[in-house]
Amino acid sequence: MIIPSAEIADVAVVAAHYDELDELYRSFWGTTLHHGYWITGEESADEAVANLTRLVAERAELKGDDRVCDLGCGYGAVALALQREFGAEVTGLTVSGKQYARAKSLAAGGERLEFFLRDVLDNRLSGGAYDAVIAIESSEHVGDKAKFFTEAARLLRPGGRCVVAAWLTAEQPAAWQKKYLLEPICIEGRLPSMASASECRAMLGNAGLREIIFSDLTRQVKKTWTLCSRRVAGRFLIDAAFRRQLADRRFSNRDFAKTVFRIWLAYQTGSMRYGLFSAVK
Repeated sequence: MIIPSAEIADVAVVAAHYDELDELYRSFWGTTLHHGYWITGEESADEAVANLTRLVAERAELKGDDRVCDLGCGYGAVALALQREFGAEVTGLTVSGKQYARAKSLAAGGERLEFFLRDVLDNRLSGGAYDAVIAIESSEHVGDKAKFFTEAARLLRPGGRCVVAAWLTAEQPAAWQKKYLLEPICIEGRLPSMASASECRAMLGNAGLREIIFSDLTRQVKKTWTLCSRRVAGRFLIDAAFRRQLADRRFSNRDFAKTVFRIWLAYQTGSMRYGLFSAVK
């Protein structure tokens, strides 16, 4: 487990990170904040993002009228896609006030989407109420990861499926990878820690989940950060307001641009992996 030596981000810090970077995240990658998943390599970024959502739905074995809990739902784009494409009833949780406001606007007038501004570890949702629990790139922001998986299991009905897509460390990263890539990424990205695939698998098992399947998707998703790096560099060159924002000491996420390139390098060097877990209660 990579745990940064600097002060560990708590829920309030994570929420503030996403609130402050709201416009930047949306301008660089849209309202579906997760990675793209390239199957042929020829898909557009939007198509690749949709591919990952569909893959999560497939691993969750969603059927019409299934109840789904999305832990770390962001702007609600995945929840909306699951509702429209699979007929699911989706409950989403986020700690970001700005994300919550946009997600609520998506749900306006709908009967099968519901969003809460709540911490995953203090969600106040009924146990055993969901056919599927999903988490796409949100477990990284939780300090007590073992409790995160235990809570996912609690929310599932017997036979329900848990699907988690996560940033991961290499199993045995080198000292330089920890010092110059993984620990800074945790600090800059407001990640309390980053686990390896084997550590996540163990926590899923300890939470009482079974039939655990892991897929390493690193090769199919890392193009995400090539595209993000190009977009950041392009905007830096043409947008004076963006340059001023990154130079403003009052902007607490000034390291945002640097982090994008650091994550790109972490994928290129194998320091970071990207994995998809599925398991059954």
